[in-house]
Amino acid sequence: MLEGNRVSRISVRGFAVASATAVTTVGAVVGVAAGGEQQSSSDPIEATAADSTLLADIPAGQQAVAQGASLTQQADVQSTAADAEAKKSAEEAARKQAAKDAKAKKAAADKAAAEKLAKEREDKKQEVASRSASRDAGSIPKQASYTIAETQSIARQMIPGDQFQCFSNIVDHESGWNYKATNASSGAYGLVQALPGSKMASAGSDWQTNPATQIKWGLNYMNDRYGSPCGAWSFWQANNWY
Repeated sequence: MLEGNRVSRISVRGFAVASATAVTTVGAVVGVAAGGEQQSSSDPIEATAADSTLLADIPAGQQAVAQGASLTQQADVQSTAADAEAKKSAEEAARKQAAKDAKAKKAAADKAAAEKLAKEREDKKQEVASRSASRDAGSIPKQASYTIAETQSIARQMIPGDQFQCFSNIVDHESGWNYKATNASSGAYGLVQALPGSKMASAGSDWQTNPATQIKWGLNYMNDRYGSPCGAWSFWQANNWY
């Protein structure tokens, strides 16, 4: 309150104007004096008749408006800061999740590669073991002659289990399991129709009479040229020869 608890009565052009410009208007008001002197006509606020709206206790009003504006500004600042912090937190969470996902994906890929390598090694190991278990031609008892069933039995002892059917398919087409089969036109001879037949001498001197020697030579030929009897059979199917 002003000295002596005296409050000026001022006239404003409208309550809305006073409310909207309370902070600046109050600072611009002049002539508020202890003696209740009238405003000069040059002041932005004029004294008017009885129909004018009266505002009392201007200093208190000014303080309320200022405090309200300050609180609003503080709320805006706090809201902006909160939004920025939330955005930062969301971005950081997204970055961490992306890194976590990438790590998990790499771990899964590494695991799959390791499992594939382990399987390949195991398959190779089994293949080597299977081949090692096959009997050599020299360990097969010799006979004066051999039936088809006996010749096939010898082949089963010498050919890895997973390759026997492919080997058998080729022999079926080439000689019908007749170890003395001879192609009159080309000179091919034996179970696998070696051309010339004398090539099989590298597997044994008894190549003409011993199916085991012919099987040994035929297996070596298929492995060296096609990787396996099944590789040779695939080629045979495409070309009708090997």
